[in-house]
Amino acid sequence: MVDDDRDVRRSISFMLGTAELGSRPFASGADFLESLDELEPGCVLLDIRMPEIDGFEVMAELARRGIDWPVIVMTGHGEVSIAVRAMKLGAVDFIEKPFDEGLLLSSLDRAFGLLKDRGEKAERKRQAQERIGSLTAREHEVLQGLMAGLPNKVLARHLGISLRTVEMHRANMMDRLQAGSLAEALTLAVQAEIEPLEPLGGK
Repeated sequence: MVDDDRDVRRSISFMLGTAELGSRPFASGADFLESLDELEPGCVLLDIRMPEIDGFEVMAELARRGIDWPVIVMTGHGEVSIAVRAMKLGAVDFIEKPFDEGLLLSSLDRAFGLLKDRGEKAERKRQAQERIGSLTAREHEVLQGLMAGLPNKVLARHLGISLRTVEMHRANMMDRLQAGSLAEALTLAVQAEIEPLEPLGGK
């Protein structure tokens, strides 16, 4: 929870405590950003209007560091344009001050659901990258070619190798990935965010 107003921090901390939700209050965006490395992944309740580093700058820095924690922005009454700007920057929700406990908890419930989904997606990506990291450079190229939908013959011509060699690399690739089907291998590639091979002649 990041808000420069001490009374707001106290009020929200009490509200969250009664709902048995742990919180860590910060009086400024700078304090929050300096403490990021020691924080467990969680949802961020972020005030927009703060001195020195405002909420927009905090969100930009989170994006720069690749931290994808759900952000709920807190705005003053009637600041819809500010809320819209925050949503465009990646905020998952906004609540207007003063807000009641039910609204806050409902918003947090949705945000924690997103946090769980994002965590599971990140873990799938990590595991997929680990498995694909076991491929040789040529096997990796064969996988990229398969992602592009290239038949073995076309892939052989593209890579300047024989059809038999492509088939050998493809079989080895499937073994290393421990993939039972081409669909499973392609799913791993998508999860690992591998790019397909460029078509002949480039784009």
